[in-house]
Amino acid sequence: MTIDYIVASLPTLVFDLAPAITWEKFVGLCAEAGKTPDELTGKKWTDLVTQLKNAIAIQRGGAKWVRECEGCSVYWRTRITHAFQEKDVAKREELIDKIWWDAAEELTDLTSPLGPGALATYAVRLKIALKRAKISVDAGNTVFDKLTAETKISF
Repeated sequence: MTIDYIVASLPTLVFDLAPAITWEKFVGLCAEAGKTPDELTGKKWTDLVTQLKNAIAIQRGGAKWVRECEGCSVYWRTRITHAFQEKDVAKREELIDKIWWDAAEELTDLTSPLGPGALATYAVRLKIALKRAKISVDAGNTVFDKLTAETKISF
């Protein structure tokens, strides 16, 4: 199966909605094209990931963890800085996930909207969508209760 056919047949992903495809199914489709999701992203994504992680490290006060990379986008740094202005941790993480979601679009070549770059964009966005689908208040409270169970005093 060709990459353009796979890209055209994939279900649409929407930020913050559960995806209609599993990671395993997606990996299987990539295998039919002779690719793995990791092969699709390439150096461009690696550099962009480093830029975003550097911006996050700086906001968290870890400038010593900044790594060298090609390119330096003021746009992405500014968006990360803006996200860290949010006081609500859950909302901040949502904003950061949205930044990653938007950054994935840079993998899609405008001259080849159904090519390998589009499949790479889909892979990154699918991981984000699957992560976001697992987030719920009830699940968070359950984990919190487990972590704090030993600190609760019973009389």
